Amino acid sequence: MKPPHDAAPRGVPKHYSWVKGPELGMGNNPKNFKAMIAWGQLYEAEQGNPAKNTRVQIRNVKSYVLSKRDRKWRLLKSSVGVDGAAYREDFAGDKNKSPDVRTEKDGSISTKAGGGYNYHFWSKNGRSNINPNDIAGIFTTCQARLVIDNAKKPDDRSKAKYVLNMGGDYWLDLAAPWDNFKTNGGIGMGRFKYVKRNWQAFNMTTVPESELRRNPPPIE
Repeated sequence: MKPPHDAAPRGVPKHYSWVKGPELGMGNNPKNFKAMIAWGQLYEAEQGNPAKNTRVQIRNVKSYVLSKRDRKWRLLKSSVGVDGAAYREDFAGDKNKSPDVRTEKDGSISTKAGGGYNYHFWSKNGRSNINPNDIAGIFTTCQARLVIDNAKKPDDRSKAKYVLNMGGDYWLDLAAPWDNFKTNGGIGMGRFKYVKRNWQAFNMTTVPESELRRNPPPIE
């Protein structure tokens, strides 16, 4: 949560605080919100993405909560696949459209971003209940890598400039509709990293690094 982004996400206005680096929002204080969800964002990098035959495969979105009471991590949600939509890069007006998504053999998905739209995704099985009075930390994670779009065309993954990050939101409850941030609030968001050929983890946490090293979440 400390290093800067590998590259800024394309199309995000410079005055948006999260274009500069990872940040905490509500952190470990959900106030009256009693649910949460893990989410991520895929963008073309600020300098553009010349690769036309490359997709990004995304899998294993997970969310964990650290209990104040016993200092143990608990897995809230885990899904191989994800749900999501292509949103305007600046999220103006919450405008979105159906994304270019391909289901992969393992149940994960691959997708693209560009043309003024990102790919904003979240846990396939929805929000999780939380105890707002028993949160000492939140951790969200996913895995992603570059894959070829059309096997009959040249492999241009070496040219790809995609960046991805993870975050999370608190929600009023499991079913509250979006109401211009009256029913939800950002927990925080991690750094944007380049997606590469090999699987990488992309993470967000509200726990300081020193504590996270002493007591990491039990990621499988």
